[in-house]
Amino acid sequence: MSAFDEVFDRIKLATNTKTQVELAEVLGIRQSSISDAKRRNSVPADWYMKLFEKFGLNPDWLKKEAGPVYLRTEQGYQPTNVGSGSGYLLESPGLYGAPEAKSTVVTVYSMHGANMTEAPGEPDVIGKLSIPQSFFAPGIQVFKVDTAGMEPLVCKGAYIGIDTNQKNVVSGEIFAVHIPFEGISLKRVFLDGDNQRLVLKAENQKHPDQYISLDKHKDRIVGNLTWVMQEF
Repeated sequence: MSAFDEVFDRIKLATNTKTQVELAEVLGIRQSSISDAKRRNSVPADWYMKLFEKFGLNPDWLKKEAGPVYLRTEQGYQPTNVGSGSGYLLESPGLYGAPEAKSTVVTVYSMHGANMTEAPGEPDVIGKLSIPQSFFAPGIQVFKVDTAGMEPLVCKGAYIGIDTNQKNVVSGEIFAVHIPFEGISLKRVFLDGDNQRLVLKAENQKHPDQYISLDKHKDRIVGNLTWVMQEF
């Protein structure tokens, strides 16, 4: 294996990239620049600087696998290089480039506000939230729960991700539903084919069942619950 390939493999491991296209995006360069570096069997010095600035990666570890993997992180953690037999584990790549390790700032909406009308409206913006990048996808809308209807499963004050591209009802699953003059509520939805309606159930037994006629459900279903962030 060439010197370039060895460094290239360590870079891909630490940034969770698999192809030249993905790495070029991480480094902010053209893919052809990677091909040129491979042909010269030499890693450009500015790659090391970019990887240090973006991920805190140690240039010495990238070049010759010496020292700790990271010299710094966003939290300011500075790993030490401990020897074998010391009772400590050498730090392995934490894959700071993984979607679970990166964050994305999203808009958070109220479950009430403009939706407290007969017809669904655009929800009110109440703030921003940093979430794992893997939690975000096209169509995901983030709300802050302000009722206790789904407790203890989803607590009041929780942040929830609603997939607005998924509105096909599957009995027993949880959906965000627009309730006229109440706003958006989380409900476990069941199909009642005999009465041509959807039954909306809360986890909290103090909240009564509600109903939506099948001919109106497409306008009332906001989307499927995909994730929850909350404190217990």
